[in-house]
Amino acid sequence: MFSFDPYSREVDVDPYPLYKILRDQYPCYWSEPGDCWVLTRHTDIVEAVMNWQVFSSGKGNMLDDLPERVGSTLGTTDPPRHDRLRVLVHAAFMKRSLDYLNQPIKNLANEAIDKFIDRGEFEFITEFSSPVTVGVLSYLLGMPREDQLEIRKNIVLTLTADPETRQKTAANLVGFEWLKEYTLNLLDEHKRSPKDDLLTSLIEAEVEGDKLRDQEIHMTALTLIMAGVESASSFMTMLALNLDDYPQQKIAVIKQPELINNAIDESLRFNTTAQRFRRTLMVDHELHGQTMRAGDKVIMCYGAAGRDERQHTNPDIYDIHRKPEKHLGLGAGKHFCLGNVVAKLMVEQAMTVFYERIPSAKRTQNELEWITSTTFRSPVRSYFEF
Repeated sequence: MFSFDPYSREVDVDPYPLYKILRDQYPCYWSEPGDCWVLTRHTDIVEAVMNWQVFSSGKGNMLDDLPERVGSTLGTTDPPRHDRLRVLVHAAFMKRSLDYLNQPIKNLANEAIDKFIDRGEFEFITEFSSPVTVGVLSYLLGMPREDQLEIRKNIVLTLTADPETRQKTAANLVGFEWLKEYTLNLLDEHKRSPKDDLLTSLIEAEVEGDKLRDQEIHMTALTLIMAGVESASSFMTMLALNLDDYPQQKIAVIKQPELINNAIDESLRFNTTAQRFRRTLMVDHELHGQTMRAGDKVIMCYGAAGRDERQHTNPDIYDIHRKPEKHLGLGAGKHFCLGNVVAKLMVEQAMTVFYERIPSAKRTQNELEWITSTTFRSPVRSYFEF
């Protein structure tokens, strides 16, 4: 009998065959192990995302969300509170043009490559994508770059679960506490000595006399750090893996660097790291002959929507020349990723430098180890040689 367990290693490693069965045969599926409904078709997910009155984010947006996050971040609130938060955070983001990041990103990418260029081999995450993303965050948030390994370690701890029990452990909670304390200290430092960066803009953001409260600033800053370090770094890694798996696509990017933006969107469709997000039903809801009850958890499989043949032609083919219409790799509706411009800019500039300097880089691992997460799909390590 078919079963979909969002906590299983099978889903961590390769969810796509299971997604296809779900889309074709069980588009509204009750997962007993996950204690949740599972939606996998593009149209159903978009409609759910847009209908926040029924599919609420206010009780958490991850299947095993930490209670302290709930109601304190953009991703875990509904209108009108969400709209207020988004306006204020957007005001902080838009305070200055992001063009100033272009050269620093290139410098960071070159600096990372310089450290392993003579070895002919490297580990992509710890030696390239993570140093670049943490470096960019140091420009955006005034965060010390030397903290990168400790920050990423605690972020991965927070986002993952025990590989055997699939439950959050004391170590996971310690990771979150460390990150909270780290972010709080960073904010205190900015309050004492304001800087020309995004954290100071968050602290000072004001729209029609309304300002962010201390808890909102704290959780927003923490979310930015987690997304910037882990999500952006993991997506950069996934892009490199996708292009490595499809050599002709990589050759096209190397010959025409402007195609990197197409490749970014195609990877977001084809293999997004943000695989599954949760909503909670506020009322009973009928879908595909199933009755979902008020209070039930629902996970929306963005990764499955990206491979839905009802939306995308030949969805299991990675093709950087296509224009993936309305992919959900960055979310949609009220919860479309606010940092999408920064994330795309970071990946575009860094990977352009990467392929300019080491076009022959290729993965040396046959099998990858994946983090244990009900939300994200990301390799633990990825080794390359050139």
